[in-house]
Amino acid sequence: MTANTQLRLRGKLVSEDNNGNINLKDIWVIAGSTLNKDPYQWSRRDIGKHFIDAAYKKITGKEIRCLTPNKRKKALTSVFYGKKGRSGATFAHPLIAAKYAGYLDPNLEVKIVEVWLRYRAGDPKLADEILERASAEANRWAGLRAISRAVRNGYTSTLKLHGTTGYGYANCTNVIYRQILGANAKQLLNSQGLQESDNLRDNLPERSLSFVTAAESLATERIEEEDCFGFSECYQASKRSAGYLKEAIEKDRADRVKKAS
Repeated sequence: MTANTQLRLRGKLVSEDNNGNINLKDIWVIAGSTLNKDPYQWSRRDIGKHFIDAAYKKITGKEIRCLTPNKRKKALTSVFYGKKGRSGATFAHPLIAAKYAGYLDPNLEVKIVEVWLRYRAGDPKLADEILERASAEANRWAGLRAISRAVRNGYTSTLKLHGTTGYGYANCTNVIYRQILGANAKQLLNSQGLQESDNLRDNLPERSLSFVTAAESLATERIEEEDCFGFSECYQASKRSAGYLKEAIEKDRADRVKKAS
C-alpha cells in the first residue's frame, strides 16, 4: 500500500506512514479492545513476537532470531516500529497488521487482507473507491497522473521497439524535460529540494506534467511515423517534437500577454 491507500475499517480511517506501514493503534481503537491487547503488549507476547519474526524473514529474506535484542529492534524497524509522541503509535507491514487485527477481531483481519490483495492485484476499482472520498483537486491530479503514466509507458515501449537501450531512455526523457521545462530530471529534482530517489512526476505542477505528457505523446507519434531506429534518431525525434510544442506554448503565452497590454 501507499500513504494514499486510505484503508478504512468500520467507516474509520486507518493511518499509514510514507512506506505503507499501517498504524496498529488505530486498529486497536477501532476494535474497541482492552489495554492488555494493545500493539505493544501483543508484540511482547509469543503469539505476536513469533509472527513478527516470521514476517520479517518472509519480507526481507533475513533471519532475525540470531540477533541481540538491540540489533533485533533496529532490524525490525523496516516492518514493525513504535513512534513516540503525545499520542504514540505503532506501525507495521500490512502482513503483520492483518495478523494483529485478527488477534483483536477476525472480521478486521479479513477486511485488511481483502484491501491488501486488491492493491497487490492493481484493482482499479480500489483507486476509484478512494477517489470518491477525495477532493476535486485530488481527483484532477490522479486523473492527470494516470494519463501521464499511460503515455509514459507508451513512449518507453516505442523507444524499446525502435532500438533504444540502456541510458538512451533517460537521455531521451531528459531532452524532453530540457525542451519543455528548461532542465533535466536531476536539476528539476534539486530545484524542488527532492532526492534522486523521489519520483519527479509525482511532484511536478499539473501544468508542467501536462506539457511533458503532451511532448512524450507527440514524440511517440513522430518516432513511429518516421520509423526512427536507434538512440540517435529517437533522441532527435523527441527533441524536435518537444521543441515544436515549446514554441507553441511560448507563442500562445506571448499572444495572451500582447492582448492583455
